[in-house]
This record gives sequence, structure tokens and C-alpha cells, in this order.
Amino acid sequence: MLNAPARPLARRWITPPPPDTAAVQRLARELRLPEPLCRLLAQRGFGETTAAKEFLRPHPGQIHPPQLLAGVSDAVARLRRAIQGGETVLVHGDYDVDGICSTALYTRALRAMGARAVPFVPHRIEDGYDLSDAGIRAAQAAGATLIVTGDCGIVAHEAVNRARRAGIETIVTDHHTPGPTLPDAVAVVNPNRPDCPYPDKGLAGVGVAYKVCCALAAELGFPEDRLHGFLDLVAVATIADLAPLAGENRALVRWGLRILPQTPNPGLRALLRTSGLADRSEVSASQVGYVLAPRINAVGRMSEALRGVTLLVTDDHGEAAEIAASLEAENRSRQTVDAQTLGEVMRTLDRVYDPDRDWGVVLASDGWHPGVIGIVASRVVERIHRPTVLIALGRDGEGKGSARSISGFHLYDAMRDCSEHLTRFGGHRYAAGCSILRDRVDGFRSAFNTRARAVLNEELLVPEVRIDLELALPEASEELFRMLRHAGPFGMGNPTPVFAARSVGLSGYPRVVGQNHLKLTLASGGTALEAIGFGMGALLNEPALAHGPLDVAFKLEENHWNGRSRLQAKLVDLRPAS
Repeated sequence: MLNAPARPLARRWITPPPPDTAAVQRLARELRLPEPLCRLLAQRGFGETTAAKEFLRPHPGQIHPPQLLAGVSDAVARLRRAIQGGETVLVHGDYDVDGICSTALYTRALRAMGARAVPFVPHRIEDGYDLSDAGIRAAQAAGATLIVTGDCGIVAHEAVNRARRAGIETIVTDHHTPGPTLPDAVAVVNPNRPDCPYPDKGLAGVGVAYKVCCALAAELGFPEDRLHGFLDLVAVATIADLAPLAGENRALVRWGLRILPQTPNPGLRALLRTSGLADRSEVSASQVGYVLAPRINAVGRMSEALRGVTLLVTDDHGEAAEIAASLEAENRSRQTVDAQTLGEVMRTLDRVYDPDRDWGVVLASDGWHPGVIGIVASRVVERIHRPTVLIALGRDGEGKGSARSISGFHLYDAMRDCSEHLTRFGGHRYAAGCSILRDRVDGFRSAFNTRARAVLNEELLVPEVRIDLELALPEASEELFRMLRHAGPFGMGNPTPVFAARSVGLSGYPRVVGQNHLKLTLASGGTALEAIGFGMGALLNEPALAHGPLDVAFKLEENHWNGRSRLQAKLVDLRPAS
């Protein structure tokens, strides 16, 4: 049974060649850093001292001028006219974390610069995704003559045209992949426009919004440093949207994470309290991704995303506390629905999934909640390592799909090539969404699988473990862990380092704790290091654990328990020593 606890899929280890010894020694000598960290820096392309310094300590010189964004001058000119003319501006976002934070950032920043800004985010189930008639109606109700989108709108050609016919102009700011043509808006700002010279194409929607606000501030003579206080929103959304934490994104997120523990935003402060992070002097990218972001996402998945925007724009601490508490309840409800849906999906896979035949998986059901299928699709990919599309079918005959992918398979390109079966689609390399009529699901399933079989090969269907660095176990020290913080924040594009220790023994006996987690103590060279493998309990019966030695792939982390912290290895994979 696929839904029963099972041994994790066999994985192939990809180990890079060792870094240049001279470069490592030079970094260790000139920067006075532990040699393992210097090896990691050289391994990741920062072998020169200057490059390593800039990576370890991002500075404002790494931030590109917003004026390099195609379309930004037109956007700024129209926004300036709206502010000076006292027009009402509807800020239209998406219902995920990036869209909610983009909407909140625009609303706060535009108001600070004198605009009448009204936020709006569509209801996932009632309104659907992107700028649509719901947004146009909201603009009319607010008396808005201008719509500014954040994290959406790049393929909303018809909606932009309908808004114009209703006497409402539109500025589109987005980061999703554009179609063959751009919407006929007053301005379209997207670093991924084919004609955009902006050097960093990886900005999240919130990053684009921040850059537009910086350009507007420069035009109005508004102090740009007053916008720096919004970098906490930039950090949260950039991490949540899995934008690459490299280059400009990494600098913005790093500065935003510094602001977050003492954020002046009442909504974020309330979220930190309800999520148990309020007493932390530092909040990591991982804690944002796995603790904070799901609570913001939950309101968009389960009910009305606009409440998430209200949380982030209110200055009323009582209102913020009340909304944050409701998000906590929504998140618990979302977790329950997640688990139920995952169980149904895995039982369906037990019946219909053939790994030799199905290189791309498409499943559809009337009973699934459209707000959780993206999360569940991610869980399915973790289990079977296949590009996966889950479709929640509606009573109106149309389904809402969410897709997640694996390395080597570009989801947006696949959706585009299968678009004859879809009514709408959009997204990125690893995550995408679509709308589809019920009677087109079978054809889409076949086309998607055909595309997967054409693009992938059998090697890509085996999960990979990318080893950053081989360590002797005594090198996995508290000092190395402390210094690794300077190489963060870690996430997409700057992953948490994965270390490999070879021919490691065990101290004591492995055991299963919690919900199928493997707990053991690694031992080598006089060093003992506690380790935990989440979801790896089935490995307890593997002969290698009894007889050793082992090759172990792991990440270093701090385990907080009963008021104490200690270093531990978070297992990624283990196997008999080679």
C-alpha cells in the first residue's frame, strides 16, 4: 500500500568534485573561517575572497535600480497622477502568501505616499484566480479609477480590456511567466518580460511590488528608507513563494528577517505570538516557510484571503490579535483536510498508479477541497517522485488543478504544451495551476504523461540527494553550525547544505519516536552526534543499521527541547558504507 509507512525511495547521491585546495586555504587564511565553511563557499562558486565577502555580507550595492524594470516609468507616472488627482486605487493581489503580502505592501506604501489605496484579493472558490470580473466589481464599488495588481495579471488580457471599457485603467505588476503577448494595460512590470533588461529575473511578486514602490518614492521625493520597514513582508512572501534565495532576493530576505523579530507590523507581531515564534531573537527562513507562511496561506485556502490582507494592513493591535487567532484555527482545519485528502489520493494511487507507465500523474475528484490540493500534490511528489497534477472538480463542470514537479521537468512548459485541454493555466517551473473542464481531464492526463515521457528519463525518476560537502563527523561541530548562519538564509536557490559522512558507526540502539521518526546517535573519530530521520522509521529493520558502518547524508540543525538547545543531524539519507 502506497499510503502505508514504507521504506523511502532509493536515492542516487550526486557528489561534486572537491573544491580547489588553494582557494579553500586562501579563504581560511584571509577570512579566518572554519575550513569546512571555506570548502562550502568554494564549492558554491565563492572561491575568491571578494566574492565570498559579498556573499556572506550582502550590501546595498547588490540591489539593482528599480528603473531597470521595463514598464516601471509608465507605472510610476500613472501612480503619481492618481495620487495628485486624489483618485482611488484598487490594489488587487492573489490569494496565496505572495499575493497577500504584495497587496499589503502596496496598500501600506501607497497610503504612506499619499494615495487612496483599497486592497482586494479574490475568494479562491467564489471568484477564482487572477484579475477577473470580481476585481472589476470591487474597483467599481470602491470608486477606483485605477487597478494595480500584485503577483497576478500577466495573462489577464480580457479582464484588463473589460476594466478599460468600464472606465478603469490597470497597472499589471507580476513575476509569473508571460504569454506570447502582454496585457493591454497602462503599464506591465514583470522582470520576466522578454524585453525587460532587469538583471534579476527571480523576484517574487512582492519583490516586484517593492521595486515599484521604490521607483515611485524616488519620483515623489519620498524617503526610501521609510520603505525599508516593509522588507519583513518581502522576506515572508519571497520565502513562501519559493523564489530563489540568491542575488538580490537573498539580500532582501536577509534584511527582512532581521526586521521580523521586532516587526512594527501589528499583524506580523500577532502571527509571531500565535505561532510560538514571538520569543525568538532570530526567525529563520525555515521557520517562515514551515510555521508563519502556512498560517497566512490557510486563510486563502480555506476561506477569505482578504482577511489575511486586513491582518497585515491594520494598525489596531486588538484586531490583529483576533484575526491571527482565527488564522490559527483555519490552519488547524487546513491540516485536517490536508491529511484526509492525502489519504484519499494515496488510496487512489494504490488502484490506478503504474510507475512503469505513469511518468506524469494526473488525478481528479469531486470530493477534494481546491484550497489544499497544491499542498497534497507536493506530498505526492515526495512519495512517488513524479510530476503530479491534482484536480478538484466543481459542480459547474470545471475543475481547479494544482501541479508540483521534480527536477528536470518544467511545469509551465508542460502546461503550455497541453493547453488545448485547459481553459486556463499559469505558474513556474516547479509549481503551476490550471482550470479544466471535466470532460477534458482524460485527454489532459494522456497528454501530460506523454509530455513527461518525452522530457524525462529513468535516471531523473530516481530521487537525488545533492551532497554539498563530505565531512569527517568531528567537523560537524557547533562552531561550523554557528558560522553557517552567515551563508544563509537558506531556501530555493541557496539550499541548506547537505553533508556526507562516510563509514560512520552508531552509538547505542536506533529507535522509532513520534510518528515514524528514526532516532539514532552517529559515532566516529571520538565524536557522537544525535540524529533524527523524519518519516524514516521503516529503516529500523534494515540490516545495515544493525551491522554498519553507514554512509550518512544530513543537514545540521539545532534541536530545542525543554528550554535547552543542542546540535543534531537531520538525516536526508543513509545507506551501507560504500
